[in-house]
Amino acid sequence: MTAFIIANMAPLMFGALVLFLLCGYPVAFALAANGLLFGLLGMELGLFHVELFQALPERVFGIMRNETLLAIPFFTFMGLILERSGMAEDLLDTIGQLFGPIRGGLAYAVIFVGALLAATTGVVAASVISMGLISLPIMLRYGYDPRLASGVIAASGTLAQIIPPSLVLIIMADQLGRSVGDMYQGAMIPGLVLTVMYAGFIALISIFRPGAAPALPLDARTLRGFKLVQKVLFSLVPPLVLIFLVLGTIFIGVATPTEAGAMGAAGALVLAIIRRRLSLDLMKQAMESTAKLSSFVLFILIGSTVFGLVFRAVNGDLWVEHLLTGLPGGVLGFLIVVNILVFVLAFFLDFFELAFIIVPLLGPVAEKLGIDLIWFGVLLAVNMQTSFMHPPFGFALFFLRSVAPKDDYDDKVTRRRIKGIKTTDIYWGAIPFVCIQIIMVGLVIAFPSLVEGGLGSRTKVDVNTIHLEIDAPAYGAPESSDTPSEEGAAEDAPEDPMEALKRQLQEQK
Repeated sequence: MTAFIIANMAPLMFGALVLFLLCGYPVAFALAANGLLFGLLGMELGLFHVELFQALPERVFGIMRNETLLAIPFFTFMGLILERSGMAEDLLDTIGQLFGPIRGGLAYAVIFVGALLAATTGVVAASVISMGLISLPIMLRYGYDPRLASGVIAASGTLAQIIPPSLVLIIMADQLGRSVGDMYQGAMIPGLVLTVMYAGFIALISIFRPGAAPALPLDARTLRGFKLVQKVLFSLVPPLVLIFLVLGTIFIGVATPTEAGAMGAAGALVLAIIRRRLSLDLMKQAMESTAKLSSFVLFILIGSTVFGLVFRAVNGDLWVEHLLTGLPGGVLGFLIVVNILVFVLAFFLDFFELAFIIVPLLGPVAEKLGIDLIWFGVLLAVNMQTSFMHPPFGFALFFLRSVAPKDDYDDKVTRRRIKGIKTTDIYWGAIPFVCIQIIMVGLVIAFPSLVEGGLGSRTKVDVNTIHLEIDAPAYGAPESSDTPSEEGAAEDAPEDPMEALKRQLQEQK
């Protein structure tokens, strides 16, 4: 029995982690407890010594010193402030008026505003809740199908998962050891393509099921002509300025992601002041929510560090590597299996947990297979986006359920009786958009240029081909010696510079 445990410590450790998670234990504590438990077991079986755990304090302090992770509270705080500053409300109102005359106009407005909010906030919860509160009652008021309305709102909110400054891209870059700026640039084109695919789906619905996505009635179009253009411009300028502060400075190399996040947070505060929405209560709520999310991420990262330390000590990384590199189909087989695995795990784990548990195991294998880790990280991020839309555990669906009307109600404008949104409506509405996200995963695999095109001309350096040539300083020419060289070495071989220095010092004495 002991020999079996020693030989299969890595798969037993991974299986125990899955069991802990299925039992409902918090992810951070399940990771840390699992690592400590198998660490003590490994020391008892003589697999490693107690000195292994002496590396833990330095690793924890390394997490605390990681400046890249500091961008997470900045972007979270920025998103929460913008959610309450009224920017989303103004955008949805004006863009809805702009697209109102065409079928599906409100749905197009939700998708467009979702992309803009994603490029400014990077927080899925803020986008889904804002659009659910503002646009869902309007869409139901003017006859939109409840499933389509709830699906497009949830899907547009999850664009914050893939369009920079996404939080998951920051964590992905940290776990894969790559630049956050490169990860942002690589994800930009796939994010925009996904936005266009959402709009294309709405176009098909408006053609084949026009009653599910009607145009805005004439009496509801309160803005026309120059007033509409003026309103659109004034509503678009602030988010575009924020997008430049956050993404433009990163892409042109002026600021790091952490510095850009700080500028974005400051810009969100300025917008809230201009709109006269900044108050002590708003600041308190935003800071409390930011502290909770940041602590959540930090504790998961510490727990995954404990787990990863012991897992590698029992050669778990080699076990995963042999398991995945031995798959049929080579690189394509690896990508297919990995994406199916991530898609299935996304039913039960959110993107933070997937990024901290799965990505550190997959990254080294992908690098060994010659896969560009920036492309691989964007691919996984697109796949993880489905974790927000999976019925029945998708977080975007939960966010929308919290703000969607459950019971029938009387609309204040039309005075009509409107049916409430059922949970099954939200689930069925999400399924077409999950399918679109799966298609996007296939497109990224089939066309790597979707990611590589956003990176521009990156200079790739193979560290295995680097040669260092150092000219040693002349400390004095060595005297000729008649002693024959060992094993036929050339007589004119240069003397070791250190030996020459020692000889010169002895002569000076």
